[in-house]
Amino acid sequence: MAISTQTLGAGGPATPARPLAASRRRTRRRLLADRAAARLVAGGGVIIIASILAILVVIAGEVYPLFTKPTGSFLGRHAAGGVRAPAAGDSLGVEEYREVAYRITGDGAIEFVTLKEGPVPSPVPVPGLDGASITTVASAGNRGLLLGTSDGRTIPVEMRFDVAFRDGRRSVTPQPEFKEAALLDPARKRPIRRVAFASTGGGAVTIAQVGRRELLVETVVEKRALIGESRTERSVQALTAETEGEITALRLDGRAEDLFVGTSSGQVLRYDLRERETPKLLEAVGVSAAGAPVTALGFLIGDRTLVAGDEGGAVSTWQVIPRPVGGERRLTRVYRFQGHSGPVIAITASKRDKGFATADASGQVQVHYGTSGKTLLSLKAEEGVQLRAIDFAPKADGLLAVDAHGAISHWGVDNAHPEVTLRTVFGKVWYEGYSEPAYVWQSTGGTDDFEAKLSLTPLIYGTLKGTFYALLFAVPLALLAALYVSEFMHPNVKGYVKPVVEIMAALPSVVLGFLAGLWLAPMVERVVPGVFLMPLVLPSCILLALLGWRRLPVALRNRVKPGTEALLLVPVTVLGLWVAFALGGLVEAALLGGSYQTWLLSALGLTYDQRNSLVVGIAMGFAVIPIIFTIAEDSLANVPQHLRAGSLALGATRWQTALRIVLPTASPGIFSAIMIGFGRAVGETMIVLMATGNTPVMDWSIFNGFRALSANIAVELPEAPEGGTLFRVLFLAAFLLFCLTFVVNTAAELVRLRLRRKYRYL
Repeated sequence: MAISTQTLGAGGPATPARPLAASRRRTRRRLLADRAAARLVAGGGVIIIASILAILVVIAGEVYPLFTKPTGSFLGRHAAGGVRAPAAGDSLGVEEYREVAYRITGDGAIEFVTLKEGPVPSPVPVPGLDGASITTVASAGNRGLLLGTSDGRTIPVEMRFDVAFRDGRRSVTPQPEFKEAALLDPARKRPIRRVAFASTGGGAVTIAQVGRRELLVETVVEKRALIGESRTERSVQALTAETEGEITALRLDGRAEDLFVGTSSGQVLRYDLRERETPKLLEAVGVSAAGAPVTALGFLIGDRTLVAGDEGGAVSTWQVIPRPVGGERRLTRVYRFQGHSGPVIAITASKRDKGFATADASGQVQVHYGTSGKTLLSLKAEEGVQLRAIDFAPKADGLLAVDAHGAISHWGVDNAHPEVTLRTVFGKVWYEGYSEPAYVWQSTGGTDDFEAKLSLTPLIYGTLKGTFYALLFAVPLALLAALYVSEFMHPNVKGYVKPVVEIMAALPSVVLGFLAGLWLAPMVERVVPGVFLMPLVLPSCILLALLGWRRLPVALRNRVKPGTEALLLVPVTVLGLWVAFALGGLVEAALLGGSYQTWLLSALGLTYDQRNSLVVGIAMGFAVIPIIFTIAEDSLANVPQHLRAGSLALGATRWQTALRIVLPTASPGIFSAIMIGFGRAVGETMIVLMATGNTPVMDWSIFNGFRALSANIAVELPEAPEGGTLFRVLFLAAFLLFCLTFVVNTAAELVRLRLRRKYRYL
């Protein structure tokens, strides 16, 4: 039987006390519930932190392969058909699966080597040599070759490989296709020392060296008639190189416009072949620092960048570009690469990107990348091997080199992301066709020889630019509104205003972006002068309204409840907007020549884009205002009332109390509100995507657009091949966003704690 006690109420009858055992059980249940709630909250916090760290690990895992060093492994040395010396020039090649390689020998045969298990294809003799030998070989496209002979002929060859699958195994069968030979030097039949070839829509051009300085230029033009058969016109003319030394290298670009001639005096001569009948020397440029003879020339994919190697082992790239200050196009050195210890004897370009490899006679092979200007990899053939030619595998995953005895050395290359270095991602890069280094983002192009431009600097710049203009619009409005609502607005009106502003935060950003791009941007374009007059006209209208209000009788003013004056300013604000836009039209007509866009371009050199930073600042500021307003107003409202009462009791006005007491006390929360708004603006995607034009330009002009990191990820990630360079660079952009928000939030928290310690004793 439970024992209870009686208690006496003040002036009332005694009431039974609660049983002690029941009270203990209830207390125990409350303690258990408190512990469970505490553990649940702590567990939720740990899960959130673990989830964020897991996201960071996933992002970092996708980014890490971008910065791994390339590797090369020696896979073996292969010889076949006895000791037969290869011909000079591009006498080595391999098909895309790296199963069958070929070499062209000086005695006129195409020999094949199996790099993997399988039968060795039989050698194929070059037809129609009639006792002549192969003196040089030049690459003529993806699979084309041009053979030069000792009796002055050229023989086109197309290397084809038939791929078949039998019993689950792949077999590769070489099928070289020889075309009709052309006699370039019928009178003297001098041996062709070097040859260059290009085929264009207007015909084919062949350049052959037949003497120390003598060149033969063959032009073949096919003229098609509307009626009847087409006819082919062929012409050969002699060209003597204007140099004191002799010709040591020869290259013709794929458009048959520029001929580059390397000489023994360390110069490269550039001839203009646009007028095929009259080749013209445009310039002679020294490409060797010490005047060493040029020993090898080559083009990167696209034939825009020339690679030069000399007898001293120096390797450099050159482009025909205009000067930064304007003027005619000149051959200009872009990068100098890590050199060789001996003369450069061969250059080969990747068929997939701007990579290339160089080799010297001692057996050293180096892999470079033309965009970054970096030497990525250095390989070494077996001791005592003297290399004669090298070739990049079609997939850029292997390198082959043939030595003086005809043996082929084979390396596997793992270089998945050569385009990416810290410099190409964050620094200025000298891209093809540019007159100077620049920050550029252009991830895709219309041709296979496009040079990927993956600088994240314009995107970081655009992110900060959009955030700056959004906060420039949002912070003053949000903070002043929060201060007025908290300190001066009537409670009944506040009960309507604050929920409405908070509901604004629920508007989808895609809706705001849609309205900004399709409605706000065209409207702002029509009234830009009025928009810039608004900060002057609106305060003036409000001050005039205040003066008029002060002149009204006190009895009339007392009919308006204190704190509801803002409702009277609504028509004043509407009138101020109308006046600002009307004055903007007058200013444009009277002072800006009737068109502000023309005036901006002529007077300031600025262009006006319809979707620009001004539109984004308004639209994204509209999205950020509710967040800053709500947090700032809560911080102001939570300031203890005794601080306000003490200030007012000492004679301060409500405005002085708000600025000197309430605002400093609430400053930690206000600062947090601004930082949260900053994070919201940095991470915004849809508004930036739909209202900026997504132009990755670096210009602080408010009339130009930009491209932000978040919008760039949204635009390009769906189209990026998984695991590719662009795919991982976009993850790098996400990693930068993560780090940016983490650093800003950490700094904001430190500042908030410092402000809190400073004002906690008020």
